[in-house]
Amino acid sequence: MKVREMVWWWWIYIAVAVQASIKGEDYVTYDGRSLIINGQRKLLFSGSIHYPRSTPQMWSSLIAKAKEGGVDVIQTYVFWNLHEPQPGQYDFSGRYDLVKFIKEIQAQGLYACLRIGPFIESEWTYGGFPFWLHNVPDIVYRTDNGPFKFYMQNFTRKIVNLMKSEGLYASQGGPIILSQIENEYQNVEAAFHEKGPIYVKWAAKMGVELETGVPWVMCKQTDAPDPVINTCNGMRCGETFGGPNSPNKPSMWTENWTSFYQVYGGEPYIRSAEDIAFHVALFIAKKGSYINYYMYHGGTNFGRTASTYVITSYYDQAPLDEYGLLRQPKWGHLKELHIVIKNCFTPLLQGVQSNFSIGPLQQAYVYEEGMEACVAFLVNNDSTKNATVQFQNNSFELLPKSIGILPDCQNMVFNTAKVSTKPNKRITTLTKMFNEVDMWKEFKEDIQNFLDTSLRSNSLLEHMNTTQDKSDYLWYTFSFQPNSTCSQPVLHVESLGHVVHAYINTIFIEAGHGSHDTKGFSMDIPITLIDGINNVSILSVMVGLPDSGAFLESRYAGLTKVTIQCSESYIYDFTNYTWGYQIGLEGEKLQVFKEQSLEEVEWSEIDDSTNKSLTWYKTTFDAPIGDEPIALNMSSMQKGEVWVNEQSIGRYWVSFLTSKGNPSQTLYHVPRSFLNPTGNLLVVLEELNGDPLQISLNTISLVNVNSPFSYHHLPQ
Repeated sequence: MKVREMVWWWWIYIAVAVQASIKGEDYVTYDGRSLIINGQRKLLFSGSIHYPRSTPQMWSSLIAKAKEGGVDVIQTYVFWNLHEPQPGQYDFSGRYDLVKFIKEIQAQGLYACLRIGPFIESEWTYGGFPFWLHNVPDIVYRTDNGPFKFYMQNFTRKIVNLMKSEGLYASQGGPIILSQIENEYQNVEAAFHEKGPIYVKWAAKMGVELETGVPWVMCKQTDAPDPVINTCNGMRCGETFGGPNSPNKPSMWTENWTSFYQVYGGEPYIRSAEDIAFHVALFIAKKGSYINYYMYHGGTNFGRTASTYVITSYYDQAPLDEYGLLRQPKWGHLKELHIVIKNCFTPLLQGVQSNFSIGPLQQAYVYEEGMEACVAFLVNNDSTKNATVQFQNNSFELLPKSIGILPDCQNMVFNTAKVSTKPNKRITTLTKMFNEVDMWKEFKEDIQNFLDTSLRSNSLLEHMNTTQDKSDYLWYTFSFQPNSTCSQPVLHVESLGHVVHAYINTIFIEAGHGSHDTKGFSMDIPITLIDGINNVSILSVMVGLPDSGAFLESRYAGLTKVTIQCSESYIYDFTNYTWGYQIGLEGEKLQVFKEQSLEEVEWSEIDDSTNKSLTWYKTTFDAPIGDEPIALNMSSMQKGEVWVNEQSIGRYWVSFLTSKGNPSQTLYHVPRSFLNPTGNLLVVLEELNGDPLQISLNTISLVNVNSPFSYHHLPQ
């Protein structure tokens, strides 16, 4: 970057801060040690809570529990596809009410970090991009491309102006102390060659020129231009972060992964409280001054918002679980760590650091502020055994892979591997079984044949471009008359989609699917053909759109090859053939999950036929008494989606088992705010052969492992 350009950017940044100072308002700057708010250096703990992954009724409690846990900042992405579902049409209502969420943060006395992106990844469908962006002529996402930069800048400006209009930036007296532009762009930057660095500079300059009065960050972006701060994402940034790219920028950790997202067919990732605490303490010891837990509360991927193969529950192993309940000992252990570190903030932010070896795998980090204050972090990197170390004429015993914190350089008051918080566990209490046949009504989808379709093509169409993200489902159909000598036919299907359901003459024959780590899959299915015209119907299903990687706009999904192999080695190849297409299911189009649309189809009693694929079920229920969180146990079902009072509580895929033979998720959160006291409408779309008579409604509570008494509120 040219010196003249750097100076110009700094003058913009300083001018905004000075103007805020003259007005007597809060403002945010930084130096090489930390963020500076109202002239004071700050050591900040932050927690990610995403407003659309919970409900407005939950926000206050979630934020309060984060604050009680020692969190100073609430960090959230901004979800472009929710807020601008069509170009120039905006939605900030209900779960999408970003302003209300930020004001709740402010009301509880916390700061906010707004990660505008607007590419966010976040295991969110299409990385947060609205799918209409795909249809913009000549667009290439996330590079030096005119059409993309136009729409990205337009949305970023929309969000910034919305926050300004509500006085929500710290420069206006509001809670927002940080903004983020782009997201982990360095992961894909090389794919765009010389246009990548150009785009980085443009995005940074665009953000700074919006004059928010607070710093901008770019995560995992070592070439973030001044004055934008480059930050670290990962589980071990105290070990992996190369540091800020300027001595005048603070060391910040925007994503400390408290567990990891889970995919269908995958086991949950359990990250211990001890491991998180170790790496937090290490980052602080190495001059880190801002740490954000991703996620502090993960929540729920309602509707079709989860990205490819990602389950509906999101970061359930966070300090606050999917329901907003305390995950112990993680929540309590981190709270204790926060208290200890905050009691040392003056020497940590003002003192002189030194570090030296105190053993073969042991290290000391010491901060001294004159003769008045001293704090030490004694690190044992040996993961197998205790270490006895000498420090300032005293002997200290360090547990394996741990850090001892000495706020006065004399007494060890906290060890990251020593957990005093008692663990708890989550229990479910059955409140209702939907096990009576007369409780339910069903509606079966018609299997689409070639003659039923109006969209035709002489080739296999790409799934996402055809459905435009209006549905997970796309019917591929054709009809043909086989040669009389075709014996023992086998249908061969290759797909880059996620799931395939195959039908011959409206009879279900087989389903197949890929996985999160497999880009495509194939099926070979023995079939029976009739004399005359045969109808082949293949339902392609997406389980979320991709959320990461370069050239997201040019991805391919759906069928890539279809043949029928006869035993005499003759192959009918239908890859380039006349196909008929139908977007979505009939029940989706009629919105049979809505009360006012129930009469659009004919519901009947549940039958006992073996062919139950593509069936809608409906029933009603009363809300359980009390205020404990509620979940549907869907373990008897296989794959589909669930609605309660017209609200989709997400996709389920119970039949996709992990390597240990377990479903990845069986309990599906139903927020209390979705419910009425009585007469709640439950609608289930089952793609395969699930049994609705075994669905149950449950309440969720916690119990201490060593105590018979349950609780679900914060201790007073």
